[in-house]
Amino acid sequence: MPNDDGIDRLVTSGPVLLDLHPQGVAHIRLNRAESSNGMNVELLRALHDTVMRCHSEPRVRVVILSGEGKNFCGGGDVRDFASKGEGLPYYLRQATAYLQIAASALMRLNAPVIASVHGVAAGGGGLGLVCASDVVVATASAKFLAGATRVGMAPDAGVSVSLARIVGLRRAMEILLTNRVVGAQEALTLGLVNRVVPDDELASASLAFAQELAAGAPLALAATKRMLWNGVGLSVEAALPEEARTVSELSGSADAREGLAAVIERRPAKFTGR
Repeated sequence: MPNDDGIDRLVTSGPVLLDLHPQGVAHIRLNRAESSNGMNVELLRALHDTVMRCHSEPRVRVVILSGEGKNFCGGGDVRDFASKGEGLPYYLRQATAYLQIAASALMRLNAPVIASVHGVAAGGGGLGLVCASDVVVATASAKFLAGATRVGMAPDAGVSVSLARIVGLRRAMEILLTNRVVGAQEALTLGLVNRVVPDDELASASLAFAQELAAGAPLALAATKRMLWNGVGLSVEAALPEEARTVSELSGSADAREGLAAVIERRPAKFTGR
């Protein structure tokens, strides 16, 4: 049940927290601040479970993804990895499996996902989740780092494909091979983030962006998100049949009728997701 502030605390303890704000804004928070939200199997399993809960929660219209403490996510928990010794390959198979399905679940979620980034977003955990989100709001001091090859690893969470699609092949190649730090303003120029805000305005800016999206037509936003994720790399001609099918399907919804009426009557639309 919602508290007095209208927020429903769905997951209140553990490595990943989940709140549901008014207007259907879900907030997933990585909760290992002491390790810069470094990812281990426990956190990754919890992240997957939390994203899937958002899939099954009909009230969710938008998701904000953020990290507690000083950083969004420092990537894999290297101390945890090092402690596994010769068992590390097996452990990383578990970790990468959960990371992959969590990243995929974010992309396939009907609700738009906003990554709200402060501090460092590094590795498959940090940069990977940024690339798997639909839009990104970052603080002016945020930094982005691939980091994988620096520790003898390779990109994961789909970054080997998603980053190149977002910033282009040559820029992705440089970022992944050199592990150089990308600042917020450069990330904005590259298209890796959508908005850069002052450090003390991240939470309010992310929530305002989420509320803006939550006021949209849920079925239309979900269909548009799906077509964009599926259509990257297709020719325009290959995308046309899916666009035509989706537009025809949406035209029969109550939201489409409400949207047309609102335009004609010159008033804000009230979408219900039906």
